[in-house]
Amino acid sequence: MKKIKSLLKNNLIIYFIYNRVFSFILSIIGIFCKIDDKLILFNSFGGSKFNDSPKAIYDYMTSSKKYEEYKLIWVLDEPDIVKNTNVCCIKNNSLNFFITALKAKYWITNSSMERGLKFKKKKTIYINTWHGTTLKKLGLDTNVKANKFRTSQADVYYAQSKYDIDILSKAFNWNKDKIKLVGLPRNDELCNVKEEEIIKIKKELNLPLDKKIILYAPTFREYNYDINGCFIAPPINIEKWREKLSDDFIVLFRAHYEVNKVLNIINDDFIYNYTDYQNLNNLLKISDILISDYSSIMIDYSILERPIYAFTYDYEEYSEKRGLYFDLNSLLPNGIQKNEDDLLEKISLCDFKNQKSKTKKFKEKFVENSGSASKYIDKIILNEK
Repeated sequence: MKKIKSLLKNNLIIYFIYNRVFSFILSIIGIFCKIDDKLILFNSFGGSKFNDSPKAIYDYMTSSKKYEEYKLIWVLDEPDIVKNTNVCCIKNNSLNFFITALKAKYWITNSSMERGLKFKKKKTIYINTWHGTTLKKLGLDTNVKANKFRTSQADVYYAQSKYDIDILSKAFNWNKDKIKLVGLPRNDELCNVKEEEIIKIKKELNLPLDKKIILYAPTFREYNYDINGCFIAPPINIEKWREKLSDDFIVLFRAHYEVNKVLNIINDDFIYNYTDYQNLNNLLKISDILISDYSSIMIDYSILERPIYAFTYDYEEYSEKRGLYFDLNSLLPNGIQKNEDDLLEKISLCDFKNQKSKTKKFKEKFVENSGSASKYIDKIILNEK
């Protein structure tokens, strides 16, 4: 499947044939599929996950009596990943998926529901929450050839800042009038975190209560492979981290599975590998410090007004190969740290009170609205004011 996706992204002729042929076939099938006004279809990251803002909206709807008569269905690459038997799931890219999509009155996604095709009916209301404020270039601002021919058919987009609206409308050629400044549903729960909840999560994860927590969540580098096709490990010396920080801190490690594989992090009393842990918000809530690099997780974490550091050891290379919208050294609360020793020194001397004000200022630029984005679905579906 990955090879097929890569081929469609980078070969315009194949993408053109795929788009035209299958879009036509689905338009014919759609003639025989009647719209169900009570049917809502969800997916997250194209069907690969059961999380993020679509999940936050789904949880809100299932907890509300307003939607008792609605049929809520998830599209997943692997339906078995959902352990809750009350969740209705269908297999992504199956005939059942396409027929259900043609029948559904509402589509809710954080990326795309169309599979690179054009088959949405006029009566279908397509809601795209997107999946974070972007610092790295995407869409039409990248070199992916097929992006020039893709147009989203969404009726409503979510954003949490004017910056989001400007960047996303240009990168994807979205109509600005359709982008609503309501925040991201996945971030609603970060706006009012209580100390009791933090302690509860720590206990559930068997984490010490007497140490501060660092969450390290590095970005995946799509180009970072050697000539043999093996992923190149980032230059991280865990023993250095242990020597410098272990008296006061523990580290939660969360990364792409390729990064996780080459680093081979083994849990002990200092570092805990949470790459496979599903609930990212729980990790954000209990962390006293975030370390990332080019990820929108820094924007989400800023809601908590806690220290943020960017370990960008490959800043020039990443800027050239992936592309950034800003000079991160002047944008981020603590600039960037290219050197591991410099990063660890800054963390060991962290002034949490001063950091709070720096992060708050950063948040005010990128999170203009937050806290009730999930409820915005009432306005779309139920026409509530």
